Amino acid sequence: MADCTNHASNLESCSCTYPGCSRKSKCCECLKHHLANRELPGCCFPPEIERTYDRSFDRFVQLHGG
Repeated sequence: MADCTNHASNLESCSCTYPGCSRKSKCCECLKHHLANRELPGCCFPPEIERTYDRSFDRFVQLHGG
């Protein structure tokens, strides 16, 4: 994959707290990875939920009154 031209600006707003994440601030790779695992990226969740690493669709729906 080509280098991301937005890597520096993505890094400023990437909320991923997973240590050693190889996809940190590489939004396309991150989204592809999480969707393949039936999850959403950490940036879709508030910090207190992101830190639990429960990024499931079900958790997202619970947060939004589902």
